[in-house]
Amino acid sequence: MCLTLLKMADEESYYIELSQNPTRFEPISKVTNVFFDEVNKQVFAVRSRGATGVVVKGSDEKSTTSFRMEDKGDVISIKFSYDMKVLAVQRSHKTVEFINFLDGCDSKEYSQSCKGKSTRIIGFNWTNINEIVFITDHGLEFYQVIPEKKTLKSLKTISVGVNWFVFLPESSLLLLSSTTLGNVLHPVYFKGGTLLRLPKFEVDVPVVPKPPKLCLLERDVTMSNIYGQVYIIVLRHQQRGLANMGAEVVLYQLQRESPAKRTDVLRLNMSGRFALNVVDNLIVVHHQASKTTMIFDIKLGGESHDSYVTYHHPVLSPLPIKPFRLKVTGLPNTAQATQITCELYSPNWIVFQPNIVIDAKLGCMWHVLLRLEPMITMIPDKCRLIDFLLLRSECKMVILSVCKQALVPGHQCNLSTISAIFDKLNQVYRNYLEQESQGFQAGEPGVVRSGRKRNQAVVDQSDMYTHVFSVFVDNKDVKHKFIVAVLMEYIRSLNQYQIPVQHYLYELVINTLVQNNFFYQLHQFLQYHVLSDSKPLACLMLSLESVYPPAHQLALDMLKRLSTANEEIIEVLLSKHQVLTALRFIRSIGQVDTVSARKFLEAAVTTEDKMLFYTVFKFFEERNLRLRGHPRFVSGEHCEQYARHFEDLFGSESFMMPAVF
Repeated sequence: MCLTLLKMADEESYYIELSQNPTRFEPISKVTNVFFDEVNKQVFAVRSRGATGVVVKGSDEKSTTSFRMEDKGDVISIKFSYDMKVLAVQRSHKTVEFINFLDGCDSKEYSQSCKGKSTRIIGFNWTNINEIVFITDHGLEFYQVIPEKKTLKSLKTISVGVNWFVFLPESSLLLLSSTTLGNVLHPVYFKGGTLLRLPKFEVDVPVVPKPPKLCLLERDVTMSNIYGQVYIIVLRHQQRGLANMGAEVVLYQLQRESPAKRTDVLRLNMSGRFALNVVDNLIVVHHQASKTTMIFDIKLGGESHDSYVTYHHPVLSPLPIKPFRLKVTGLPNTAQATQITCELYSPNWIVFQPNIVIDAKLGCMWHVLLRLEPMITMIPDKCRLIDFLLLRSECKMVILSVCKQALVPGHQCNLSTISAIFDKLNQVYRNYLEQESQGFQAGEPGVVRSGRKRNQAVVDQSDMYTHVFSVFVDNKDVKHKFIVAVLMEYIRSLNQYQIPVQHYLYELVINTLVQNNFFYQLHQFLQYHVLSDSKPLACLMLSLESVYPPAHQLALDMLKRLSTANEEIIEVLLSKHQVLTALRFIRSIGQVDTVSARKFLEAAVTTEDKMLFYTVFKFFEERNLRLRGHPRFVSGEHCEQYARHFEDLFGSESFMMPAVF
């Protein structure tokens, strides 16, 4: 028991973990080099011994393949096209070679050299199925690859001095660094055989060295999609001799028509080596020296001194990644020896966007994952916690757990906090309903976006009823007045955001009131329309007549107010043997000529009141005379038995007075 509790407590101490089943590949060695393709998220293990053997592994088995190539020298870079049908291999700084995989591996290669004798290829990236861009120290060379002809066609070239580059495949964006300091950045956007140069911008350099040299390095810059916007993320290290609070991360939001603007700064309050991931729209910062990780959420707000740049602190205190044990082979076959504890924040780690960590020496590729459950206890402010969770994917059950916990003794929040939580949930719920009815609206023009709609979690009435309220009302430790207050607060919030309240919530309120003899409060809720009129609610009230007689009249009044429940009102009156009242009602709404006579005659017979039956029968005889010119019922009305019953009671020639009521 104690061990179980300790294990559970240990599980709750981490908010970041590595994926349980990492991609395993042959580790780097004297004969094996390891490469990563950011487009297809694949690891290439290239073994050079005689013919070059290549094993390609991705996150699933479908992206795993192996083949052999002729050994033509050391590989600098190797990447598959989007459709895995053409392989590009760079072995020199002048040429990229291509191998077709249209019908298996074609050993015959074709190549493309860069333009200019002094030009060097820094790297390359596939930008579409059959499109590739060479990044050289003199600019860009954009080509169309034609596999069938084993040739490349030049589409466009751009001249600009390049120090290094960063590529964001999800948005087909390339970022080039130029100038001596390296701090002038050129975004380039690729789409369907064309490229578009976006406005260049300059990154602030705290101190310019003398003589000037490269200050902004590739390792300190990345690009990512965060909340549907493309950001350039720049790590600024603490400068010696400057009394500041450590390194910081600066976010520049990319624009289509104007230079990228600095929007956010993340305060790290540490110095040393850092690595960045983006997980579920959170910026995750790993710090090697302290072996801890911080998370930042730019949507949660921060401090702003000029209304342009917002300064953020970590959402939570820095914590280590959850320890990871790796299964290994080749060790003595014992339970203790088949697993090893991996070194976290290893010097061998290389981080790729958005959430990939590779240890080439160990031969593992992980995905960095967020653990939401521990944050329920880590973030004591429940409103801030809900704000945070609503921005995460796969968070619905965690949000429902927070709501459930906020209602039970020991963790119970006050009613104002509960009300604020409901409002936050229902504001998102309302936005979702509007988007569903109107269609997703595009964002403001001129802003570079990720092209993917944000799927924000929606907690609806059904979720709250099933997972929270239905359990809450059965809790014997909670006072009934608090239960009613919470349910009414949720209904208040739904009404505030103009969300139609489902009848099962009203049913929950009414049943709670009835079970605890809160009839006066029930009467007040209905009389002053705190509980909105509906047919299901009226039917529920009718069923409560035996325990609360006024419920019958309250239900009838509700049905009358609805003005769409005339049939239901007639049925209720007839079931209560109030036949004359039912006749008056149909006359008041102008339905005398259309209602079924048989239904009323049957109800009159059931009362065993001869004079009542006489009155009803004569009422419909008068209707027949007015509509058809004779008092008889036609065969389609199925009233023969009631005509015979009338004759048995009063004779064939009745001289009694006509129906009056």
